Amino acid sequence: MRVVELEARHVRVALRRKVTHASHVRTDTDNVVVRCKLSDGSTGYGEGVPRDYVTGETLGSALELLTRSDLAKQLDADVDDFVQAVHLAEKLALATVPGDERGIGGNAARCAVELAVLDAFGRAFGEPLTRVTELVAPELYRFRDRVQYSGVIGNPRGWKKRLYPLVYRLAGFSQVKVKVGIEGQDDVKRLKLMRRWLGRKIDVRIDANEAWAPAEVAARIQELEPFGITSVEQPVRHEDVACLAEVRKQVATPVMLDESLCGPVDAERAVRGGWCDLFNLRLSKCGGFIPSLRLAQFATRHNLGYQLGCQVGETAILSAAGRHFATSVANLRYTEGSYDRHLVWEALGAEDLTFRRNGSAPALVGSGLGFQVDPARLDRATQRKESLLG
Repeated sequence: MRVVELEARHVRVALRRKVTHASHVRTDTDNVVVRCKLSDGSTGYGEGVPRDYVTGETLGSALELLTRSDLAKQLDADVDDFVQAVHLAEKLALATVPGDERGIGGNAARCAVELAVLDAFGRAFGEPLTRVTELVAPELYRFRDRVQYSGVIGNPRGWKKRLYPLVYRLAGFSQVKVKVGIEGQDDVKRLKLMRRWLGRKIDVRIDANEAWAPAEVAARIQELEPFGITSVEQPVRHEDVACLAEVRKQVATPVMLDESLCGPVDAERAVRGGWCDLFNLRLSKCGGFIPSLRLAQFATRHNLGYQLGCQVGETAILSAAGRHFATSVANLRYTEGSYDRHLVWEALGAEDLTFRRNGSAPALVGSGLGFQVDPARLDRATQRKESLLG
């Protein structure tokens, strides 16, 4: 069994609503989708979501990097079983990005290729993506037949400030993340209102998306702690992340890294500097399924927690990959993803993977990603195609 076709696409999908946080405002998403075909006809798909304010990638730079990474040579191998396929996928390496000292400049692009390869070989050998966790990180493997996703509240206006938290409460969500640090908003008033309508039982955490300055961050967190927050995500810019070592001594709330946690170099620096309590693992941001597993292993070895996050604008391809991660990796503090029909107009799948009313969703059964991409929908969303095997 071997790879005979590898194709990358620029896919553009409109969002159902404007998404606002402290780092960006977005009304649509430009993603990389990779299609991998094997010699037996098995076909797999992978997705990456390039974000220049996270890994420095743009859609254009991601496609350009894929075309110059000599993937034909790396994938020129006969694969006899799924174990070999996983080894092949883990060794995938993209070309060097100049000035990329953190080693993250091609993470979204790599994620798309890795998932496509794993999906294709998973289908060929009858293995689900959860099997990757069992093979790569057996000490973390714990299969669950259901996952519980978190809700998220961005920047609702007017009557929606009360409606959104009330809907989550009545729907039975157990966790909600609230975006803070948005320009022109009073975080104390907002969080007080959110907590009132969410009730006291729901686990509430906050995400500042790099909004606060080092001199103010401890005070900002302290004034929100009376509302029972269980973590604060990326409170400062990546450039200022070293200040969090001192901040952690001044606050009671665990600190999570997101934009500052994209790969092994970031993880090692965070542990060495004492910058955080938690990692936010997002498959696209972290370079794929296997690199995210490696970061979870690293966190475990250093007594840190971790959550599964997601990128704004993921389609069902990344939703499916995240579902497999969430239903096979132990000790996830929080789980985000599968917002499909609530966020994108076209999730590209032949079936709906959106979480259910209370945020729960079943494990995916079947081989590979365990769901089917709709080729017609993918074609409609495609802006450009590139062959990656020459």
